[in-house]
Amino acid sequence: MARLLDDLIAQVISLEVRLRACIERMSAGTDDEALHDLRVATRRLRSLLRPLRGMPAADVLSQAAADLATLSGPLRDLEVLITELSSQGLDRLTVERVKARRTGYAQLLLAPELTRLFQVLDAWPHLMRVSCREGLLQDLGESVEQSLKKNRRRLEQALRDPSHDRHRLRLLIKRMRYGLEAYPGVVDLSPRTQRLLVGAQSALGKWHDNFQWLARAEQEPDLRALVRAWQVALHAAEVRSDRVLEKLLRRFA
Repeated sequence: MARLLDDLIAQVISLEVRLRACIERMSAGTDDEALHDLRVATRRLRSLLRPLRGMPAADVLSQAAADLATLSGPLRDLEVLITELSSQGLDRLTVERVKARRTGYAQLLLAPELTRLFQVLDAWPHLMRVSCREGLLQDLGESVEQSLKKNRRRLEQALRDPSHDRHRLRLLIKRMRYGLEAYPGVVDLSPRTQRLLVGAQSALGKWHDNFQWLARAEQEPDLRALVRAWQVALHAAEVRSDRVLEKLLRRFA
């Protein structure tokens, strides 16, 4: 158990370093992937903590990470839209949106949710050591194994549902992927199956983007000229994702 706790703390510290680097990149405006990388690191942190649900030290950090994810989600959606518009040669539609993105960065960097996350991260190793001394982590290994197996069962059940919700499947696949990466070897999945998880997440991500853009077009008139193209792309993404999901289900059978 001590080794598992040491590994947990090391992973959290590593993610904290990555998060701080992302913040520096956002502050400096050095690239367009800083926010995306921030959200990936936040997601990995939440996946690492999920098997520890119910442990106070884990719950407080998980909630802080979830609050930042909620705050940064719309800003990331805006980033993806700007990239799409630029790729279509529609830079005239990006001018005001780029300004809004810049404002969003500034607000995120000053957000109390971000400050809170780093405050909890700073205290977390000590909190976990105290929890260990108080006997609150005795079932840590079992909790991890049960959580990852539960993730697999939920994903398999969702894949078998003929009326599956692509939004939920995308979430379950992310949860499965990042859980496996946080705790390698706990659940036995072949390299082929893990590659299919990556492919399914990518395909569902493309579907999600087009779904979001179509929803925005209903509220933002300057996007309506793109609706037909996005509808076609949405359908193509549905077909591609269904093919990958069928292959994934066969691997679980």
